[in-house]
Amino acid sequence: MIKDATKRQKIGWVIFLLYLIFLVYFLFFSDYFGRGNHSESNYSYNLIPFREIRRFIIYRKVVGFQAFFLNIVGNIIGFMPFGFFLPVISRRSRRFLNTVLLSFLFTLTIETIQLVFKVGSFDVDDMILNTAGGILGYILYKVMQHIRVRRKRREKAEKSVLH
Repeated sequence: MIKDATKRQKIGWVIFLLYLIFLVYFLFFSDYFGRGNHSESNYSYNLIPFREIRRFIIYRKVVGFQAFFLNIVGNIIGFMPFGFFLPVISRRSRRFLNTVLLSFLFTLTIETIQLVFKVGSFDVDDMILNTAGGILGYILYKVMQHIRVRRKRREKAEKSVLH
């Protein structure tokens, strides 16, 4: 698998693994994000789509900008690298649907681990936001690829004109 990879894919793997390490730390161990174990009586979960998203939008002035930003924007931005690096490291993930599905399944796995081990909280809205982040990361990858291909074509055309 990795021995047949291009240099770009190998660099992508290194960055992707570093990203996953940081993600696991922030999602399961960071005291800043309140990731300690919860007791049975104060553990919370949300199974209703858009409930927490709506609550954070409606009460953004009450909960504060930082809580709003971390919950809504942070969940999206935090998963953009996932959607961006998947197509870099895996040819199969260059298909939109594969990246979306893997983003969703990865998020489902994280949320399930949080539910089982009572670290953080299981929230279907996090799954929606994280998957949206994966989609935006994929779109960013496609835009960057388009720019890269256009630049290569332009450089090739300039070389052929000079020779």
